[in-house]
Amino acid sequence: MKKSPLVVLFVTVFIDLIGFGIVLPLLPFYAESFGANALLVGLLSTSFSLMQLLFAPVWGRLSDQVGRRPVILLGLLGSSVSYLTFGLAQSLPILFLSRVFAGIAGANISTAQAYIADSTAPEQRAKSMGLIGAAYGLGFTIGPAIGGLLSQYGYATPAFFASALALVNLGAAWWLLPESLNRSGQPRLAERGLNWQRLRKGLQHPELGVFLILFFISTFAFANLEATFALMTARKFGFDARANGYLFAYIGVLITIVQGGLTGRLARRFGEKRLISAGLFCMIFGLGLLPYSYGLHSLLLVLVVLIMGHGATNPSISSLISQAASAENQGGILGVAQSLASLARIVGPVWGGFTFDAFGFQYPYLTGSLFMAAAFSLSVLAVKGKLSVPRAA
Repeated sequence: MKKSPLVVLFVTVFIDLIGFGIVLPLLPFYAESFGANALLVGLLSTSFSLMQLLFAPVWGRLSDQVGRRPVILLGLLGSSVSYLTFGLAQSLPILFLSRVFAGIAGANISTAQAYIADSTAPEQRAKSMGLIGAAYGLGFTIGPAIGGLLSQYGYATPAFFASALALVNLGAAWWLLPESLNRSGQPRLAERGLNWQRLRKGLQHPELGVFLILFFISTFAFANLEATFALMTARKFGFDARANGYLFAYIGVLITIVQGGLTGRLARRFGEKRLISAGLFCMIFGLGLLPYSYGLHSLLLVLVVLIMGHGATNPSISSLISQAASAENQGGILGVAQSLASLARIVGPVWGGFTFDAFGFQYPYLTGSLFMAAAFSLSVLAVKGKLSVPRAA
């Protein structure tokens, strides 16, 4: 395995995700400064996720034709332009335009995964794919902290910093990142576009259908939180963008600890199915109690419960999806799971913003808790073997 290109790729993806994390805690406050309500803030998040769903297969096909390196470089350039547009925005439509650009540019993460597939032997691929997860966790931790720190100089300042960071990243990748694609029979990853036929077959599978549904509900509920969390803490505690940046960094640290160290050990000891049920149970209480935290300390404690639940649930569901799929259908089914996750990140913020505006800041979390309760019941039936979906004829 060529290690040096993967190290360069890791740093490239890591810096790109720092830029994503920088603007995350600022987005609700910046949008509100232009008169946006919670629903429009949710739609801003949805526009990003929708572009990722639509353009991931486009970038994938393009990288098969022209190579991985040009597509990765183009994505970095697009990120820089999107952050610059974000910082220069003087109206809500321009802010939406910046998030559309960011979603299109950020959709090339699947190309980074293809780069890893090109550069590694099959037996090393799963381990190497962990680079993307590690880069995401670290970027999600460091980015919001930087964004929160710089927000004291105005909402545009962190965006300009993220734009410059992406531009520096582009220059470094231009000089240091080699092409990985050897067009003579390189492996291809699962397509990230939504394939309705595969989705229907996956949902009709006796075990896969349950796992796919659980994956969607869990991602949907967490997307609720991502879109409205800063608005909730501002409404309840008076936290500004800086404080929320530190809170998002805290969430990133928890995700890294739980997914990086605890989930694997707990899965080996108790099994993925029981771990999913335990994780969903934690998310019921984590989401339900979050808007009723009475101070910073209780908020941080509830977040531990919530993130432990989320960190235990999604990796375990992904593992079971992979195990339940036949060898020849691995790529397609994993692609369906990722597409469902993208759909959840599209509808989740809209639901969160709508319930926030229509009923109050507690309701994105209370309704998310109810969805988790339904998912928990589903998982218990699956563990006991009392739930099966008839196969299609």
